[in-house]
Amino acid sequence: MRKMLAAVSRVLSGAAQKPASRVLVASRNFANDATFEIKKCDLHRLEEGPPVTTVLTREDGLRYYRMMQTVRRMELKADQLYKQKIIRGFCHLCDGQEACCVGMEAGINPTDHLITAYRAHGFTFTRGLSVREILAELTGRRGGCAKGKGGSMHMYAKNFYGGNGIVGAQVPLGAGIALACKYNGKDEVCLTLYGDGAANQGQIFEAYNMAALWKLPCIFICENNRYGMGTSVERAAASTDYYKRGDFIPGMRVDGMDVLCVREATKFAAAHCRAGKGPILMELQTYRYHGHSMSDPGVSYRTREEIQEVRSKSDPIMLLKDRMVNSNLASVEELKEIDVEVRKEIEDAAQFATADPEPPLEELGYHIYSNEPPFEVRGANQWIKFKSIS
Repeated sequence: MRKMLAAVSRVLSGAAQKPASRVLVASRNFANDATFEIKKCDLHRLEEGPPVTTVLTREDGLRYYRMMQTVRRMELKADQLYKQKIIRGFCHLCDGQEACCVGMEAGINPTDHLITAYRAHGFTFTRGLSVREILAELTGRRGGCAKGKGGSMHMYAKNFYGGNGIVGAQVPLGAGIALACKYNGKDEVCLTLYGDGAANQGQIFEAYNMAALWKLPCIFICENNRYGMGTSVERAAASTDYYKRGDFIPGMRVDGMDVLCVREATKFAAAHCRAGKGPILMELQTYRYHGHSMSDPGVSYRTREEIQEVRSKSDPIMLLKDRMVNSNLASVEELKEIDVEVRKEIEDAAQFATADPEPPLEELGYHIYSNEPPFEVRGANQWIKFKSIS
């Protein structure tokens, strides 16, 4: 009898120690899914586009919310580490644009491919790398995803090709990846991203032409955040209908602040490519809260009121949160718990990224090739040699 009473006492005391919010969440009956209306896409050379309604399951909603919050908090932590001079060099943050990377990943398969420009931290995370690996790469440590040698603009993962520092140069590479998909007979597509600032580059139109000629499974995606560095799209482009820029390539303009809209448009585009219809173009209308890079305060060419208005009316995390709470897919308390867990994950990752050692000088020549015998690399003069190991 004493053993039984002791066991009951332990169970009761354990329940008492659990946060009240967690007990409430566990006892509440949530809906398994809900149907939402999403903004209709503007179309070019398409008879029909993505659906205007979509179903969101509770499981997917919680996953998208956690991913977007993680990207947001990770970027804010990167901002803090940069201002502390722990992160150095170029650093372009994507807070405000979380619906783009999370929505795109939700619309493709892990075996599909993605290449982007230098605002790449969010895509690096959604493609499967951990916050720890990303922050350690930003601080130049051995535990980083590129062993501390790539930094902000050069991160890579399986089927993710960076992170590229030259404006627009990743677009022909993306067409080449799509060519490889077709050549190898794989049912895969390549998402090739660039910004509105790169949209006037000649090499992009050359890539359009070749992709259309060879019917490559390439989704060209213009992330239009309204400013190329400090220049508004209206001052930089004679036509701001970026989704029509492919001319002979079908295109659509998508609400890039709505993760569900991005997901459905990406699914539609991927199905178009897999059906052998050739490339398609997407313009995601989005917004960055930070400046172009950490050297840009972001308020000399736009007002603080403009930024605040977007935050208050179109924030992608807020939009998803309101939908889920209002449709009984989640409670405010449950989402707050996720926020706390995400903050802890980011803090732990930041601790690792500041404590992990930097790569030693002798590893300067490592990882030039992925699978080659060791060889020597000449240093700054002919007497300095570095060994290269794959």
